[in-house]
Amino acid sequence: MNTISFPGLGISVDVKRIAFSLFGLDIYWYGIIIALGFLLAVIYCNYRTKDFGIKKDDLLDMLIFAVPLAIIGARAYYVLFMYDEYYYGNPQLMFQIWDGGVAIYGAIIVGVLTVLVFCLIKRIRVGTMLDLCVLGLLIGQAIGRWGNFVNQEAYGTATNLPWAMVLSNGASVHPCFLYESLWNVVGFLILHFYSKKRRYSGEIFLIYTAWYGFGRGLIEGLRTDSLYLFGTGLRVSQFFGFFTCIVALGILVYLYLFREQDPEALANPYLPKRVPKSKSGDDEELNEEYEDDAAPEYVGLAGEGDAADYMKGDEGSDEDDAAFYGDEPAAEEKQSADSAQEEQK
Repeated sequence: MNTISFPGLGISVDVKRIAFSLFGLDIYWYGIIIALGFLLAVIYCNYRTKDFGIKKDDLLDMLIFAVPLAIIGARAYYVLFMYDEYYYGNPQLMFQIWDGGVAIYGAIIVGVLTVLVFCLIKRIRVGTMLDLCVLGLLIGQAIGRWGNFVNQEAYGTATNLPWAMVLSNGASVHPCFLYESLWNVVGFLILHFYSKKRRYSGEIFLIYTAWYGFGRGLIEGLRTDSLYLFGTGLRVSQFFGFFTCIVALGILVYLYLFREQDPEALANPYLPKRVPKSKSGDDEELNEEYEDDAAPEYVGLAGEGDAADYMKGDEGSDEDDAAFYGDEPAAEEKQSADSAQEEQK
């Protein structure tokens, strides 16, 4: 049992890392808090799918791949920048994720790449899927930071400010976990309401990148447990946060100044399905023309379909087709046969 207090606010809390044990396995509060943040994020995103035009099944399918890969990315990011200091000579420790050591930026990077690949395969606008997902991500980040509180980690340098956090060892420090949690809550509220009036596919993702990057860059400068860029004095997350903030702001300025709003892209995040080309002569030319010109218009109007349905003739034209291909007598031959029958009568 550890005691964490905020003397200036009159708050004192007794905390312990282990919530309970199940079949001899210790269940930590950190894991429970992370799981709670993830669950609420999924519920929120699932509820907002209709506002972004994303099918719920596609969101859940994407999460099946993105979540485990993001966890691997978070661990790999941490191990990469702590390798010389902690894992060199002890490579077996790299896989002991239960002992701690993950980084949110690693999860974000791998998560974005996973969304990119998934959307390319499913023919979904990447920007729209990212717009939806980062809203849930802010929820998960805001709640997940309280896992750092329970573990007494991710705190800052010494301070005597009224809201200073006093650890169980008596140190009075900046509650960096609280700073970032509140920053994410404010960001979520802003983007939640603004997302209903977004002008571009990917706009919410870019604003999130700028907002979180700027806040993380400031807060990271206060922390005492930062990852450093391969032995230099440059804090990795601080550099990455400010850098991505600048890039995102630059893209947003370009969009607002030089790009017109595209209501159709916002209304329909699904791109036209690709149509395979035929390998035979005239059919190849016809299919290529459909794929380049007719397919987007057809799919956009009718939803799902294929080239065969699109190029069907009028129903009830079987006789004309038969005559054309020689399955029935031509018109003149048929008339002569009818005349002969009249003479016999």
